[in-house]
Amino acid sequence: MPTSREDEAPSIDGRGWTFLTNHAHVLLVVARDHTARIRDIAAVVGITERAAQAIVADLEAGGYLTRNRVGRRNEYTVNPQGPFRHPVEAGHQIGDLIDLFANEPVRLAT
Repeated sequence: MPTSREDEAPSIDGRGWTFLTNHAHVLLVVARDHTARIRDIAAVVGITERAAQAIVADLEAGGYLTRNRVGRRNEYTVNPQGPFRHPVEAGHQIGDLIDLFANEPVRLAT
């Protein structure tokens, strides 16, 4: 089902689009906190828990994340050598993106 512009996260100008996808946002949250829970990831990105879970599964299937069970929690390892998937970013690795943003403070979506 296509989403409407109202379903998108607000941007600085209020027009509803951002430069990074939710997949990139989830990856950055996990890079900042390897033990983040799905509900925490969803809250920071501003998406549902179900969407966050699906994105984590996509990132795992693509080889960008590895999930390990530690007690009752999951711990994630990010593969910084993972390539970007679009031809425009060919030749770059996601570690470049993580290096750019991972040290930024985490802010909850508003």
